[in-house]
Amino acid sequence: MASSRPPRSGRALDEDDVRSRANPRGTRPRSKQRPAHEDAEAGTVFSVDRGRFGVLVDDIEVNAMRARELGRTPLVVGDHVGVVGDLSGATDTLARIVRLDERETVLRRTADDSDPHERVIVANAEQLVIVSALADPEPSFGLIDRCLVAALAAGIEPLLCLTKSDLASPDPVLTQYAPLSVPALVTRRGDSLDELRTHLAGKVSVFVGHSGVGKSTLINALVPTAYRATGTVSAVGKGRHTSSSVVALRLPGGGWVIDTPGVRSFGLAHVGADDLLWAFPDLEDGATQCLSGCEHLAEQAGCHLDAWVREGHATPARLAAFRQLLVSR
Repeated sequence: MASSRPPRSGRALDEDDVRSRANPRGTRPRSKQRPAHEDAEAGTVFSVDRGRFGVLVDDIEVNAMRARELGRTPLVVGDHVGVVGDLSGATDTLARIVRLDERETVLRRTADDSDPHERVIVANAEQLVIVSALADPEPSFGLIDRCLVAALAAGIEPLLCLTKSDLASPDPVLTQYAPLSVPALVTRRGDSLDELRTHLAGKVSVFVGHSGVGKSTLINALVPTAYRATGTVSAVGKGRHTSSSVVALRLPGGGWVIDTPGVRSFGLAHVGADDLLWAFPDLEDGATQCLSGCEHLAEQAGCHLDAWVREGHATPARLAAFRQLLVSR
């Protein structure tokens, strides 16, 4: 604190007369070195809820928070992490997540095709189960196409699961996606899920689909202790949101299923235009015959894909779906 006492000599004060009290705090530069946490135990995030993370460590469910040194690093279900602190899993205990391991796969989406902000849904998934009802609500080919693009762009194997076959025939949907050679299976309420269990065994699979298509009903049947909320479809044909959080559940026979809230849209702003062809292999060879720089939007502009369809290599519906995705970007 500077002295305000006038000098005895009567001369004017200058800067040499000002005395400042040393600040006991903040005088020592802060070190940027962070603890290595070499003793951190390996774990996997299985749930996220308002800043708290459920982490499985050696088969023990641990409640954890993100350590300060991770800053704002986003953590999602499926992440492999390093954890320190109380790992007993006892009530009212809290561990710290101090390390995020490199992700092998990342499934992400944007709110819409113009949204520049990516939203990571899950990490380290091996399989994307695209659940679509055959009726109540009607199949959304647009959402299926988008999920296929997102899966293939992320290096995740897609699986098409069609529910409510007691209400409508699966043939139109199966015909639509037959050229892709994507595995597809059909279910109805009360039927055996053995075929689905075979596809899920030993893998980390994430379920995605509109609300009301039966995702949570399937997961409750696969994991009897899941108790995932289920709901009906509204009178306007749109599903009511049931599951409200992403959670990973261990399958009794080995493997994991990750349930996600029902989505109304699946933006692909993070996927390049060329990557869209990954979900349309029936059009890919035809696109290679287009002139360099072709935007694949119209035959009048020199696109060869229309001729490719007339030659019987793909269907008009598939070409229309591809162009719809291109235009919506």
